[in-house]
Amino acid sequence: MPISECWAVNKFRQTLRVAVCLGLLGWALPAAASCSVSATNLAFGDYDSLGGLPVDSVGSVTVSCILSLGYNIELSQGGAGSFDPRTLISGANTLDYNLFTDATYLTIWGDGSASTAVVSGSVGLLLLPVVHTVYGRIPGGQNVAAGSYADTITVTVVF
Repeated sequence: MPISECWAVNKFRQTLRVAVCLGLLGWALPAAASCSVSATNLAFGDYDSLGGLPVDSVGSVTVSCILSLGYNIELSQGGAGSFDPRTLISGANTLDYNLFTDATYLTIWGDGSASTAVVSGSVGLLLLPVVHTVYGRIPGGQNVAAGSYADTITVTVVF
């Protein structure tokens, strides 16, 4: 998506694995509110299916807005089609996990439906990035085959 198109939308999507609309310096400021978003991957590392302990990881979603007083960040269900649990996939094998709004791992970060929450933010009038931490957890006690597991989550900024 060209940067000029990023300014024209009030709601756009990207995955945690792909950053779009970067390199905003040098462009004229838009007359209307606009936001851009980038995200980092969560890397859980090794999971011991016999250990019984959860594995935690953190990532981030960074939002930059111009002329916007506030926004909400929504995270999709991913490949599972469900918020609770989300599912990492390796071929025919699956591993349950979830994404949370804070380090208590109590509130699932979603789109506000199905008992999930969105994360809100405000940035004011300048293009100052605001970083929001994404807390990920794979519950312990899942007997799964060895492999490389992955999922793709869509980040939506509503302003």
